[in-house]
Amino acid sequence: MRETNDRPYHHGDLRRALVDTALDMLAADQDWAFTLREVARRTGVSHAAPYKHFRDRGMLLRELARIGFVRLGESLTAAMSPDQPSTRAQFMAAAQACIGFACHNPGLYRLMFSVDADKAMDPQLHDAAMATFGILLGLLERGQHDGSFRPVAVNALAAASWAQVHGLAMLALSNQLLEEKVGPTPVPAALDVLLDGMCRSD
Repeated sequence: MRETNDRPYHHGDLRRALVDTALDMLAADQDWAFTLREVARRTGVSHAAPYKHFRDRGMLLRELARIGFVRLGESLTAAMSPDQPSTRAQFMAAAQACIGFACHNPGLYRLMFSVDADKAMDPQLHDAAMATFGILLGLLERGQHDGSFRPVAVNALAAASWAQVHGLAMLALSNQLLEEKVGPTPVPAALDVLLDGMCRSD
């Protein structure tokens, strides 16, 4: 059962109100099975009102996913503090921030990587996703420049990193990182193994 309270809409930014309501519903239910009509009702507007801003439910879902990528990018950037002692430490902090974001926003994170967030259909969503991926690329390039990471194709490092971190996030969301399977601290342990392979040995 949803715990989201109806949020009556009175004036101002209707589009923002609809998006906020949908984000609340996504957070409460951890899925996106809602309809535009239900979002309108919970926002306190007519069932036709959302169509002024979203031609269909898919367009709204892609906007939610875009917001998710922006927020994820902000989390990654905040985690990569210049006070970190090394590029490796920055990578570890950013990876853990990504997994933490997923665990705190399970519905939104799953939507971001679902077929309902088709980046080919929405240039703004595509740009937001690529900007977030660009944060990872930038970190890897800096690590190669300062000698921390191996001098291999940066796209290969990015693919290995993204696959590992996203995989850990999805396992964490599914409660599959059980101690009897992967030990008491599976996330930092797995990231250490990844980084040992990425970092220069000389």
